[in-house]
Amino acid sequence: MGPVGFLVMAFIGVMSSSVNGYEGGWVNAHATFYGGGDASGTMGGACGYGNLYSQGYGTNTAALSTALFNSGLSCGSCFEIRCENDGKWCLPGSIVVTATNFCPPNNALPNNNGGWCNPPLQHFDLAQPVFQRIAQYRAGIVPVSYRRVPCMRRGGIRFTINGHSYFNLVLITNVGGAGDVHSAAIKGSRTGWQAMSRNWGQNWQSNSYLNGQALSFKVTTSDGRTVVSYNAASSGWSFGQTFTGGQFR
Repeated sequence: MGPVGFLVMAFIGVMSSSVNGYEGGWVNAHATFYGGGDASGTMGGACGYGNLYSQGYGTNTAALSTALFNSGLSCGSCFEIRCENDGKWCLPGSIVVTATNFCPPNNALPNNNGGWCNPPLQHFDLAQPVFQRIAQYRAGIVPVSYRRVPCMRRGGIRFTINGHSYFNLVLITNVGGAGDVHSAAIKGSRTGWQAMSRNWGQNWQSNSYLNGQALSFKVTTSDGRTVVSYNAASSGWSFGQTFTGGQFR
């Protein structure tokens, strides 16, 4: 890994809704759970994070309904959730979870009886261990309120380089602040900055030949803030490796 430098540039943006901005008001929703008592069934997922333990997300994770998932752009965002208005099943306190998966709609079932993730419902399918911190297991589904909150991460943003020559597929994880990457760019030591396209989840793609070059990355989240990680990967990088850059503070 080469020397890592980073520059944080803050921009002022107007947040159009509680989904796109954080530190807003509380919004009503519902929550269920999945993945089993050890959350093994939550691994992988539509955000592309793979093993949520090794990526640092653990069991504090959620699959989002269509109304919240934003076609994958909400991956990595953080939500504070509390169980409300159900004295039989709710437990006190709140949890903070990271969006790591998609809860698909089930149009064969009505929205109020099994089709919990159908549009336009705002719904969280939580990893079972974190669900049981705010509600009893037997509840199955509970009313909740939620709000976007900043993501608190240890260490820098991580860039895992997959793919092959002319197809660089970079998985971006461990993003602090807003957490949800909305644009990314890459720069080789012999190229200028090049915008990356989002392939799926938080996998970002470049079709340039970048082998043998030190790589820098530019990451912008939904709040308009940008972190630039210079020379995060040294010129000797190879596919399958993960490198660490700067972080939102």
